[in-house]
Amino acid sequence: MGEIHRLLTEHGKQEVLSRQGILSLDLDRRVIDAAASYMSAEESEIGFLYSGWAQSSLPHRRLADDTSWQVRTDYVQLVVQPGVRPTLNGPPTPVGVPYGSRARLICLYLQSQALRTNSREIELGRSLHAWLRRMNISVGGKSMIQVRDQAERLARCRMTFQIQKGGRTGLMNQNILDTALFVTDVEDGRPGQFLERAKLSETFFDQLKRHPVPIEEAAIVAIANNSLAMDAYCWLAYRLHSLEKPTAVSWKALHAQFGTGFARVYDFRTTFALNLQLALSVYPDAKVDIEERGLNLHPSRPPVAPKVVSLATRRSR
Repeated sequence: MGEIHRLLTEHGKQEVLSRQGILSLDLDRRVIDAAASYMSAEESEIGFLYSGWAQSSLPHRRLADDTSWQVRTDYVQLVVQPGVRPTLNGPPTPVGVPYGSRARLICLYLQSQALRTNSREIELGRSLHAWLRRMNISVGGKSMIQVRDQAERLARCRMTFQIQKGGRTGLMNQNILDTALFVTDVEDGRPGQFLERAKLSETFFDQLKRHPVPIEEAAIVAIANNSLAMDAYCWLAYRLHSLEKPTAVSWKALHAQFGTGFARVYDFRTTFALNLQLALSVYPDAKVDIEERGLNLHPSRPPVAPKVVSLATRRSR
């Protein structure tokens, strides 16, 4: 994928788009757009997420509101149980598990802010709005309704991370948030709730500080509307720099981690290949080969240099 970045540097986006055949490229327009967006960013903040998220994922599409979600890989097992909303009359109503790109963006924001401020308590409201605008996400109309919905799902759900490492199994069974303050108002004639203030659970915050994965916000901006590409990018950011030698990952293993919503591995391969290209378009140093049996991962520099991470966290505190 480094070739597209070189060509964009030498020729510019419009020439690359108009001369794909001449330049021997066969890339989806979205990949070129994402690479150009990433390369044109003047500066980029550093974001953080818990390493468990880099090895598992939320659903990409909405599930039935009373349905749990499970992802199982060789290293991590994630179970997400939907929370419930009290009602005035009758039993509590399930709100469903979080899903899609908006849930991932909110989750990333909460974790990044917690590490930047070294505090479990996070103010949302205007600060979340400003961050979403940096992600090129509208904060009005239908888009804001989606953000509100995902914020409530994240606040109410319960997650279990089971981590397998070195013959040992660690279990983290909890809510992401200990407390949350919702503001109720009316949006487009319908009542809605917005997460105004949140407090990460102590256990989750401790694990986040112990096992953070730094990412570039400029990369997330370029693929912010594509949840599978975001998952692939975060996984590569976690995995590649820790490799000591080329490592093969089968399509079966990739399907277990990223393709739970796909019934057949064959259908998953086609979709994942495009999303992997999107992830690589915003991670120029990643060295990944797509092969018949799966992927071949090569040791690569992380998207954020350790020295930069150290300076960023020190400056924020």
